[in-house]
Amino acid sequence: MKYKITLFILFIPQLIFTQNPGTDTLSLLFMGDIMGHDSQIHAAYNAKDTSYNYDTYFTHLKGIIDDADFTVANLELTLAGPPFKGYPKFSSPDALAYSIKKAGIDILTTANNHSCDRGKEGLLRTIKVLDSLGIKHTGTFKDTADKKLNHPLFVEKNGFKIAFLNYTYGTNGLRVPPPASVNYIRWKKIKQDIKKAREAKPDQIIVLFHWGKQYESHPNDGQKKLFNYCKNLGANIVIGSHPHVLQKMEWNKKDNKESLVAYSLGNFISNQRKRKRDGGAMVKITLTKTDSTVSISDAGYFLTWVHKPIKNKKYKFTILPASKFERQYPDSLNKTSSAKMKLFIKDSRKLLNKENLNFPEYQYNDSLKVWDNKNVRSGKKILNN
Repeated sequence: MKYKITLFILFIPQLIFTQNPGTDTLSLLFMGDIMGHDSQIHAAYNAKDTSYNYDTYFTHLKGIIDDADFTVANLELTLAGPPFKGYPKFSSPDALAYSIKKAGIDILTTANNHSCDRGKEGLLRTIKVLDSLGIKHTGTFKDTADKKLNHPLFVEKNGFKIAFLNYTYGTNGLRVPPPASVNYIRWKKIKQDIKKAREAKPDQIIVLFHWGKQYESHPNDGQKKLFNYCKNLGANIVIGSHPHVLQKMEWNKKDNKESLVAYSLGNFISNQRKRKRDGGAMVKITLTKTDSTVSISDAGYFLTWVHKPIKNKKYKFTILPASKFERQYPDSLNKTSSAKMKLFIKDSRKLLNKENLNFPEYQYNDSLKVWDNKNVRSGKKILNN
């Protein structure tokens, strides 16, 4: 017996050493638009103590978020303080940012068409709240000094250094109040910014655009040209938001010209309930570093649907990972809601199965309790959600 125990102890280090010599990985999870409509504000309000709480948004996503090294979302609202209001000039309670932090979302993009909804004070206060919570962000800046210091946004983990750049097509005609600034889509400026990012020698440059036409399920020529422009400059991962519906995703695996684009991730959370607008997708990308070479080793998406059940005579909002709940429903998912979710799933799969390139859906295996896609069929990614 002693001989067997000794042999087993000696064998374990050899097994660990030979699994993936010289290899490291970093996983990135991207979400779509975080909106703050009036009904969402009302649903989060607790009249007993006049507080707000948004934790229910993320109840069913814990395992997926926890499994990623960095999680990124588009904050399409301001944290300007009261009066709290939804469309057309958004200001949500700070409690939303607290719940975002608590859920494990690491980075927020803030350059979008609602960045200037509440003027200078709203833009600056949004930055102040995110900074106070330690949530990294990019796209809007307090002043020139802030932008010079924090643009591009660099993050580091697992031996990887990633650069993030964020731009918007506009701000609904509202003027950016000086000295604050918002990153607009300006081709020459983007070129300069990518060059600046490359000088810092990151392992990957990721550009996040607020672009395209609202409610259009197909990227337009402008989106395609801008993606190719970034790719040719050395930023070969591009993630898009703004259309509020899903658009195709492509992972081009060509040697030395590898690139990935998700043109629109749709709505992560909102009160938009019309067909195709009541959900979105989370894109997960895994980067692998072997010696000095970094490449994309996996890419896939999770379909998500915004559920709006009534609890104690009041609406609540929660985001359902659709594949997990299309066969086993939570108690709050009645026949009508189930039909709406199934329609969203059907529409989304019809579009993405036809138009995606090397970009499958992560689907939930009920018996094994794992999420898998066609790129990774390992059965190893057991998520606690």
